[in-house]
Amino acid sequence: MTALTWGTIFTTGTLDVPALVFVLGLGAWYLAAARRVPDWPRSRTAAFLGGLATILLLTCSFLGAYDGVLFWVRALQVVTLLMITPLLLALGAPLTLLLATAPFADRLRVLGRSLVARVLTFPLVITVLLIVPPFLIYLTPLYELTLRHAAVDELVRLGLLGCGFVYFWTRLRLDPTPREDHHLVSFGISFAEVVVDAALGLILWLGPLRAAGYYEALHRAWGPDLRTDQIVGAGILWIGGDLAGLPFVGALFARWMRTDERQARQADRELDEATKSGTADAPAAPAKGLWWENDPVLAERFRRGRQ
Repeated sequence: MTALTWGTIFTTGTLDVPALVFVLGLGAWYLAAARRVPDWPRSRTAAFLGGLATILLLTCSFLGAYDGVLFWVRALQVVTLLMITPLLLALGAPLTLLLATAPFADRLRVLGRSLVARVLTFPLVITVLLIVPPFLIYLTPLYELTLRHAAVDELVRLGLLGCGFVYFWTRLRLDPTPREDHHLVSFGISFAEVVVDAALGLILWLGPLRAAGYYEALHRAWGPDLRTDQIVGAGILWIGGDLAGLPFVGALFARWMRTDERQARQADRELDEATKSGTADAPAAPAKGLWWENDPVLAERFRRGRQ
């Protein structure tokens, strides 16, 4: 393998056939389904196609060519497939598109409302899906297996993509979900992910070399030494993972604000209707306390906040 330079970044690539087939097949389905849904938002299509583009970038560019040579390149792939690509795919709302166009949509709706679906999307389960995969990859023999066997590598990539998608699907809730957990749960999971990223980064930074025998057998005479390479990869997993989560936190906060505004408008409409009904029929009894304490929607929210 030739040395990685600024020149080879733009001239080196590889053909990952399984990834290419996956991207082309999923992209063709999405575009065909989007044409069948009137006024499907272009922003969702752009987000979904952007997510598919990141898969091609990771597997068919210089990143795919050097992922078996440099530790930090594979670390970048892990962060992207777990945190960035699934977020873009989830922003494309593919499950909504599937439910709107698939002939078996009714069965999917029944499955989505089942007890099994609710258990599998429980916040603790979702937290495990987001946090555990990097530990399984780097702290078990699985990492070296991905380097030596292409089939294992493809399956691990698909697993990372699936775990990340389930997380962002259930947290963003652009698509129908089996559960309606509060947005604070998502912020809590994100905070836990930040802490775990730091722990894994420190382990790889200060701990023994991973797949040392494999990398030593390459006799690479260019680039960083094995220790420096792993330290750079540890920084990508640590800092890169945290930075990759910022767009999601921003999207989640914006969705939370829109949800609160929508609930507040609904509460105001119900209050106005109740006031008009009271003046039309009979004088309403004076309410005790502040007005929002007597509104069923806001009062329930206030009680949850004080618990």
